[in-house]
Amino acid sequence: MLMIRLARFGAKKKPFYRVVVIEKERARNGRHLEVIGHYNPLTHPAKVLLKHDRLEHWTKNGAQMSDTVKRLVAANPPAPPPVAPPVA
Repeated sequence: MLMIRLARFGAKKKPFYRVVVIEKERARNGRHLEVIGHYNPLTHPAKVLLKHDRLEHWTKNGAQMSDTVKRLVAANPPAPPPVAPPVA
């Protein structure tokens, strides 16, 4: 089963996370299939960058999101598509 979860990077006491698609049985920082975002909790406000199109692709193909990733996605919805100006 595939999971979308956080992988920890950074130095001691300075965590930085990648949002990755990974097999559920693999270690937290094990080999992943794809990086679909970043999360930096140390900035104020916390910086979250997600590739919503890839997130949707993996969830449609059966990947389950962890509780933390669900919370990050809910707090950072995708931007609405740009509206084209009317052609005169």
